[in-house]
Amino acid sequence: MVHAQFDPTARQTLATTAVEAKLRKDLSWQQIADAAGFSVAFVTAAVLGQHALPEQPAKAVAELLGLDDDAALLLQTIPTRGSIEGGIPTDPTIYRFYEMLQVYGTTLKALVHEEFGDGIISAINFKLDVKKVADPEGGERAVITLDGKYLPTKPF
Repeated sequence: MVHAQFDPTARQTLATTAVEAKLRKDLSWQQIADAAGFSVAFVTAAVLGQHALPEQPAKAVAELLGLDDDAALLLQTIPTRGSIEGGIPTDPTIYRFYEMLQVYGTTLKALVHEEFGDGIISAINFKLDVKKVADPEGGERAVITLDGKYLPTKPF
């Protein structure tokens, strides 16, 4: 049976425990994703409390991290999503994404609507990818791909 949560506390506590286990075992997010059989972005979000995992992947992740059966069950629950509390984020990495949306949010909206019409980009039917590439001017660049299904607004 599918269960949903309405208080994020249990998943936040599990996320903290899982990250501590990841550190103790010196695992990468990719290794955890490989155990689950899903993308690194999806599994990382799930372990951090933003997605539910199916039963077998949840058990595989719990086993890899040395977590108990209750943790495996909790990984299967539909969470209360949203990981940024209290307005403007203060973590520098998260804040830069906030800043990017502050600067380019209206541009993204204008371009999406011009290309697709009135609607939204799904965060449910969605793929995320993060890659490190060489910067021709030296150093490295982050290439982040947000790939969501377009859902048109339907009059009723």
